[in-house]
Amino acid sequence: MKILAQLITIITISLPVAHGADPDFKVATVISARTLEAAQAEAPDDRVSDQPLSHVESAEGRLGIGVVHRPAMEAGGPIAGIQHHKQSEVYRVMAGSGILATSAIMADSVPFDPDGYVVKDLTGPSDRGIIEVVEGRQPIGVGDVIIIPAGVAHGFVEITEPITYMVVRIDPERLVALK
Repeated sequence: MKILAQLITIITISLPVAHGADPDFKVATVISARTLEAAQAEAPDDRVSDQPLSHVESAEGRLGIGVVHRPAMEAGGPIAGIQHHKQSEVYRVMAGSGILATSAIMADSVPFDPDGYVVKDLTGPSDRGIIEVVEGRQPIGVGDVIIIPAGVAHGFVEITEPITYMVVRIDPERLVALK
């Protein structure tokens, strides 16, 4: 029985290492509804804000959770977009509504500073630019879930009422700092 207990201990300790993960990664991280609501309440009404709440290690890479807020904006101007090269995102709309545009390419694409906050703490290597050719156009609102694979340029055509969404960032190459 003692040998079986030792074997189970060795297997349990070795399992995360065998899968290439840090043996200290957390098995579960809970981000309460209260925390999400507090981040939503703290977001400034008049500008875009992106609040990272947690980035944790997993066997598959790093996973991040944050809350993003965007003020209302009318349709008609250029569609400012962002394109993450290595990181996919999943949104769940908490408040507001708008029309999301997606495309494979952006015009006037400029990379974010590789040593800056956006790359190191939020999205990994990314570019910003203008979406001139809209390949996908989707109205989104409260409760909707949106999946944006790495490499897809995305931005809003319009935001009819200020929109706040929880974002899950999937970082398989561990490019974003843990929080």
